[in-house]
Amino acid sequence: MISRTLMRYHPRIGYTYMPSTRLRVQGTNGGYLVQTNAAGYRSDREFVPVRRDGAFRAVLFGDSQTAGDGAANAQRYSDLLEKAVPGLEVYNYGLSGSGTDQQFLAYGERGAVEYDLLVIGIFVENIRRITRRIIKSRDASGEEVFRAKPYYELAKDRLVLCNVPVPRQPWTAASLPKELLPHVYSYGEEYSVFRNPSRPHAEVLRRLAPSGPIRRALSTVVSRFTKFNPVAEYDSASTPEWTLMRTILATWIAESPSPVLVIPLPHDSALRCKSDPSNYQARFRELAMDTGCQVYDPLPELLALDDDERTKLWSEEYGHLSTHGHEVIARLLTPVFEKLMRQR
Repeated sequence: MISRTLMRYHPRIGYTYMPSTRLRVQGTNGGYLVQTNAAGYRSDREFVPVRRDGAFRAVLFGDSQTAGDGAANAQRYSDLLEKAVPGLEVYNYGLSGSGTDQQFLAYGERGAVEYDLLVIGIFVENIRRITRRIIKSRDASGEEVFRAKPYYELAKDRLVLCNVPVPRQPWTAASLPKELLPHVYSYGEEYSVFRNPSRPHAEVLRRLAPSGPIRRALSTVVSRFTKFNPVAEYDSASTPEWTLMRTILATWIAESPSPVLVIPLPHDSALRCKSDPSNYQARFRELAMDTGCQVYDPLPELLALDDDERTKLWSEEYGHLSTHGHEVIARLLTPVFEKLMRQR
């Protein structure tokens, strides 16, 4: 996740990027440059209300996979897609570290920006983020901090927004009230067979392979043979987490005056370890049938790549899609957008 030096407080969303900023995020490969516009989103241009003549404008929402942690603006799938498809204009409202609830709120704060297509890029782990009130991250010095976020609760199948205005002051591990501990979300929690506390063999595996290539190899073997499922919250249509996620998405889709495309972005465990994605795939198919939105699931085409290319889709350093991963996603999305533009 990007350093909080690049973020500013927002009373409704929780935070956005610092507006009109250029900052290099450090990394072993030289890092990458982040540029934001006056609206507080990563873009080399301003977001204007009226689309240019002859253009087809898509507004894109998502978390750090869509915002592009680990990649410069021009290397993200949104920017590559725009370059590949004549007449397409993509406004990327991706927000690092956010949940689908915050992204829905960001959509409501976008102002009078016109669009022809609403695109929601959902990193599947977001189903866990929307149920939490506190996000654990690190500040500019690397110290662990806990920050509040907005969240929704359901009352008779209707969304009730809570924790707004969002408390501004972060907590440390020492100052965080004990009653908030069950509501903390940590990035990457229950992310692999080694971190998932619900799996009885997780602690044994951590001892057998504390780190490095051995752990990655063992993770792959165990996941393939046990059908590891990192997001059990999608296991049925009636889990509390999916009920909330589905209500947020259905409300968002109903509010959009233009067609909606939902893109479930998979865990790298599905790309590398062959974890079982069937639960979340079923839920998004049901969402499409129930709401009339379109869903494009890139995972089948990603799994069809050879092993060597598939291992290059993910950046170990940044814990996100690699620049090659963005290139592949953009390539897969190109015919999808060309078809939607012809239909429109």
